[in-house]
Amino acid sequence: MNKEQIEVKEWKKEDKVMLSTRNLVFKEKLVKKLTERYVKSFMVEEVILKNIVKLKLLVSMRIYPVVNVSRIMKYRELIKGQKVEEPKPVKVDGEEKWKVEKILNKIKVRGVIKYLVY
Repeated sequence: MNKEQIEVKEWKKEDKVMLSTRNLVFKEKLVKKLTERYVKSFMVEEVILKNIVKLKLLVSMRIYPVVNVSRIMKYRELIKGQKVEEPKPVKVDGEEKWKVEKILNKIKVRGVIKYLVY
C-alpha cells in the first residue's frame, strides 16, 4: 500500500449513510457557518466501485445519485432522549409563525439579517 493512499471503508448495499452538503446547491443562499454538514439518512442502493456508491435519493433533490465515498458518512442513530423534530408553526392571524426561545447568533448577508435561533 502506498503511504499516501488512504484506506477506504467498505460499503454494503442498504447501508444507511448521510450525504455531505459541501457541494450541494440550495434554493436559498445559506450561511455556510450555520448549515448542517451532512443531511438526512439515505440508503446505499449499489456499490459500483470500492470508492463509488449509488444512493437512493429523494426525487426532489435533483442531483446525480452516484457519489464518491468521501461525500458520505455512516448514519448515526439518535441517542436516547435526543430530539430531531423541527418545531411546527403556530397560526396567528392566518399566518404561520414559530416561537423563538433564544437568538444564538445573527449575520448580515447582502443587506439581509439572518438569525440562528433556538
